[in-house]
Amino acid sequence: MIIKDSKDVERVIAGEGAEKAYIRWLIGEKDNPPNFYLRLVEIEPGGNSPYHQHNYEHEVFVIEGEGVVVDEEGKEHPISKGKAVYVPPSAKHQFKNIGKSVLSFICVIPK
Repeated sequence: MIIKDSKDVERVIAGEGAEKAYIRWLIGEKDNPPNFYLRLVEIEPGGNSPYHQHNYEHEVFVIEGEGVVVDEEGKEHPISKGKAVYVPPSAKHQFKNIGKSVLSFICVIPK
């Protein structure tokens, strides 16, 4: 069993093209889970993740803040506390913070 405080996990930039967006790998490669990685994403006001795609799905649950998810067609879908998002494999997407406080969400991806 692994138990961590999210504040004790290093915050890293959320990839090339990210603006004021960070990831905390709560359960990651070093923990060697059998199936999934668990991440906490934190996007500062006015920030965004890269507009990108990858060959795996991920599931997101918003825990605070307001933002939008940009889909493959460039359409923006509002998200806020309590919303869940499923991003299918190979779908282009981007998360943007449009609020006045940090947009934070849990993101689960396959190992």
